[in-house]
Amino acid sequence: MSGKVIMVQGTASNAGKSVLVTALCRIFKNDGFTVAPFKSQNMSLNSFVTPDGGEIGRAQAAQAEAAGVAPTVDMNPILLKPEANSRSQVVVRGKPHRVSSAADYYRLKSELWPIVTQSLDKLRAEYDVVVIEGAGSPAEVNLARDEIVNMRVARYAQAPVLLVGDIDRGGVFASLLGTLWLLNPEDRALVKALVVNKFRGDIKLFEPGVKFLEEKSGLPVAGVIPSFNDIAIAPEDSVALERAMPEPKNVKIDIAVIRLPHISNFDDFDPLAQENGVRVRYVSAAKELGQPDLVILPGTKTTVADLDWLRQTGLAARITSLYRKGAFVIGICGGYQMLGRHIDDPEHVESEAEHTPGLALLPIVTAFLPTKETHQVKGEVVAARGLLARAKGASFDGYEIHMGRTSDENGNSPFCLRERSGEVCDFPDGCLDASGRALGTYVHGLFRNEKLRRAILRQIAQTKGVRLTFKNTPHEDPYDKLADLVRSSLDMKLIYSIAGLNKRVNS
Repeated sequence: MSGKVIMVQGTASNAGKSVLVTALCRIFKNDGFTVAPFKSQNMSLNSFVTPDGGEIGRAQAAQAEAAGVAPTVDMNPILLKPEANSRSQVVVRGKPHRVSSAADYYRLKSELWPIVTQSLDKLRAEYDVVVIEGAGSPAEVNLARDEIVNMRVARYAQAPVLLVGDIDRGGVFASLLGTLWLLNPEDRALVKALVVNKFRGDIKLFEPGVKFLEEKSGLPVAGVIPSFNDIAIAPEDSVALERAMPEPKNVKIDIAVIRLPHISNFDDFDPLAQENGVRVRYVSAAKELGQPDLVILPGTKTTVADLDWLRQTGLAARITSLYRKGAFVIGICGGYQMLGRHIDDPEHVESEAEHTPGLALLPIVTAFLPTKETHQVKGEVVAARGLLARAKGASFDGYEIHMGRTSDENGNSPFCLRERSGEVCDFPDGCLDASGRALGTYVHGLFRNEKLRRAILRQIAQTKGVRLTFKNTPHEDPYDKLADLVRSSLDMKLIYSIAGLNKRVNS
């Protein structure tokens, strides 16, 4: 028997679809169901590696974590990773398939649709409930004929749809009602309820708005979800970086993350921002950089193009100058490659340039290869100087996603991977320069390891002559916290009825 399905679509990108799917996955899990997330096509540079080495959207990995299951490529069978020149790498069932222009990709969709349906069918055969996420808006009339992620998926699965609108950006009445108006009758009939998301203020004052929406749409409003900024859930794309972050009190360490044009896996740095006395800000211009204690060059899908951008904006020169004056610099993945002496691309894997000079802060050389490395990893710190002076012996886990191989001229890697894709190994990773102030690694998720993260922050603080006091509060599961908030905001009896699930729940 096929599992039940419920689908979350939105009036626009960043309406809150991913977060609502995450919450529903945890709610259904806590209520005793086996549950899996599904998003047929995801365009995002935030990606993750499944245990078997497949690459999927980071949001779907978080949703799987909320559901209490291991992520699989069926949860996100198609991942589009934007590159320079309006192209995207098309990742199919976790592996690179081709690089495509937008026009080419539309022609490819007929080939991809059977993969979508096979993945969804497989999940429905294995789980009680599949929570499906749409993309963008279902009312993009110019794209409706060929889309494979919104109403076509709903029609195939006969999935009831929750339509989510973002009140924080304004125009929620027009966006919800306008979306319904633009849908054809068959698709509109699949929409079973509306959800208003990111509400600020007294929800009681919105009761007339709820009544208006219900009268005009003929649909129930399943709930009004308040805005929040105290629950750490991995965002899907870099639109999230445009939100103003609350300024931490008593800032002792200032961290500037360079917002590269093709920044990827930027949630790597969320754990840093959650520490007392640490400010994390995203910088896209040299004049914004100021005098940070630590500069981070994050991952990127297009290392060479973004390295050129660093030079054009003056950020490359400013970062080098800050380093020479004593600032710390960390590069992750593509950012690690940028810190080296040069990048070679003889097979034109990424660009037309065969040889690109790096920032030369690390004694490394990178060569791009056509094969993508995707691994979940476990390792330990083997260096005991500079940024890692307090971290030797600290264990960590994370994941690799890259198409380059980097060699260290000194052969003195600060990290040793002990497990890679489930196999025991002694694999060197990263580079720490002679001063101990420039560090690079291919490991994403490094800062999610508390002991290592705090050791690095303490070392920076000691260099500044300041002291950090870390919170030692009991661990609170962010997925349970999110689920509690959403459960209290939605009419869960209605949600269960819409999904066709027979279970008594608290409303």
